[in-house]
Amino acid sequence: MEIIHIVLGKVNPNRLNGVNKVVYNMATEQTKAGKNIQVWGISSNTKHDYPERNFKTVLFQKERFPFAMPSSLKQAIIENKNAVFHLHGGWIPVFNTIGRFLANNKIKFVLTPHGAYNEEAMKRSGLQKKVYKLLFERPLINKASKIHSIGKSEITGLRKISKKASSFLLPYGFISNTSVSNTVKSQEFTIGFVGRLDVYTKGLDLLIKAFEKFQKYNPNSKLWIIGEGDGKTFLENYIQENSILNVVFWGEKFGKEKDELISKMYAFAHPSRNEGLPSSVLEAAALGVPTIVSQGTNLAEYVEKFEAGIAIENDNVSELVKAMKDICKSYDNGKAQQFKNGAKQMLEEDFKWSILVNQYDELYK
Repeated sequence: MEIIHIVLGKVNPNRLNGVNKVVYNMATEQTKAGKNIQVWGISSNTKHDYPERNFKTVLFQKERFPFAMPSSLKQAIIENKNAVFHLHGGWIPVFNTIGRFLANNKIKFVLTPHGAYNEEAMKRSGLQKKVYKLLFERPLINKASKIHSIGKSEITGLRKISKKASSFLLPYGFISNTSVSNTVKSQEFTIGFVGRLDVYTKGLDLLIKAFEKFQKYNPNSKLWIIGEGDGKTFLENYIQENSILNVVFWGEKFGKEKDELISKMYAFAHPSRNEGLPSSVLEAAALGVPTIVSQGTNLAEYVEKFEAGIAIENDNVSELVKAMKDICKSYDNGKAQQFKNGAKQMLEEDFKWSILVNQYDELYK
């Protein structure tokens, strides 16, 4: 069985685009397991300017009109009509066109929305998105053989778009590439966040407010924010207006530099209102940093199951403050090591690609 992943972009793991990173890891591990894999990217340019990979990558020139499908892509699909096509992403106009083309040619495809159908995200959709849902997204979903959901919140959201959809629930795997060891933590209790600075989605307004309250409990604490995004100005203004001290914006960091910063944290907070499956939380877990996650991350049940950190409800500043205090205390009462052990067990048992990769075969049957 040949599997062809279709994405927007070039599947470059050294970018903040989480979908590209996940597809890169998925294709890499599937290839290692002996699967016949290709990745097709629709990009604004077709220059092969990305790291080496063990799978074949084919690039197609993106058209100006969002719904337009490159003619070369149509020809490539027909030439590979016996493959199973795997589309990655939700609310992407060209995917509606591709899905219709595949269905018209009786070619099977599956779809992973990567958190796009999260119920909380759907609540924020305006009239334009609701019309798009009826005209384009629902027909695409109904044509797909299966919709791959990575969390229960996404299944709930999916049912609100289409009751006909066949849902398949399985998380992404995680690969720890860290070379950091024996890092000395900073003297101040440091709480960190890594990701796109989307204030509402990532719950960064909640994080700043919680940290402001936590500072009264631990005046020497610090908050490190790693990443870039449109929400940075809002955060900087709020910090200035409320005279909040010890907040550091590190900007975008990758690889060893990012891992070294995470390893120096005492707690990693991700209070998202809606998500796919944030890999930064798993990166923190791999580095032995206790995590604080909201239900919206789709990781709360895993963190609770293995006691890898503390799970909180969405939109709850008081719970976030309490979790910060509890993790701070854990370094005095020995619980921090339990968090670290739980994180290691969580990654080994529930997020190991070598185990998950064969379970993905069920998605393509």
